[in-house]
Amino acid sequence: MTDLSPEPVWSADIDLLVSDMDGTIVTPDKTLTPEAIAAVARLGEAGIGFTLISARPPRGMQRVAKALGVSLPIAAFNGGNLIDAHDHLLSARRLAPDLARQALTLLAQRGVDAWVFADGGWRLRDPNAPKVDRERRAVAFEPTVVENFDDVIDRIDKLVGVSEDHDLLQNVELEAQALWGDQATILRSQPYYLDFTHSQANKGGGVTALCAEVGVDLARTAVIGDMFNDVSMFQVAGFAIAMGQAPQGVKDEADVITGPNTENGFAQAIDRLLAARAAAHAG
Repeated sequence: MTDLSPEPVWSADIDLLVSDMDGTIVTPDKTLTPEAIAAVARLGEAGIGFTLISARPPRGMQRVAKALGVSLPIAAFNGGNLIDAHDHLLSARRLAPDLARQALTLLAQRGVDAWVFADGGWRLRDPNAPKVDRERRAVAFEPTVVENFDDVIDRIDKLVGVSEDHDLLQNVELEAQALWGDQATILRSQPYYLDFTHSQANKGGGVTALCAEVGVDLARTAVIGDMFNDVSMFQVAGFAIAMGQAPQGVKDEADVITGPNTENGFAQAIDRLLAARAAAHAG
């Protein structure tokens, strides 16, 4: 079992926990463990709110949100969409059409597959490309195979570059950031997924919007995640938790580190938060 970081002290002043999904609350095979479900229930019993933020589309979050009994709004597409508990869209920020066209051209030139999420669907050119089956399991719906993305170019929620070559994708990430980093959020949500979203569609903005929607102070909000696209929410929340398997650069931005998602690190983190809260109240 991986040890949790002993210092600094875990915060006792939390009214809301916002969690990433993949790499955090679900296991590598996209399973939601009984321990994670029970941990979220314990948060509710302690009067602490809970919700989700993810690079996934809204439809890809619903199954997990319902299993956890989430009643607060959730944030999809790295914060680009806010969805209420009845699956109604509260707000959406989408890629500019010209930038989407340029990004698609760059991905094609670099030999990187492209996926497009728009109109509630998932579009791709090659259903047999790498990671399609993995994404299908994660989002729990089928992609639509298309020749191009022209019909939705003006309403793309998220564009994803997909490659098994992680070094190549990192290089494309840096190239795209240099070209359009002031016009879009361009970050890998996994080593093999490069996400392009609206400039304000990032997890920092998403958590800020969630807090405003539910009326919770950012300073009394904790966040937990595992990848570089989670760092922006680490920077705005009152307390940040990194998963044990996160890259060192992500861990460096967090207040504390919990166990990996293969060892119920999410549930461990909740227990540490609740223990800190109980100790503070006992004092």
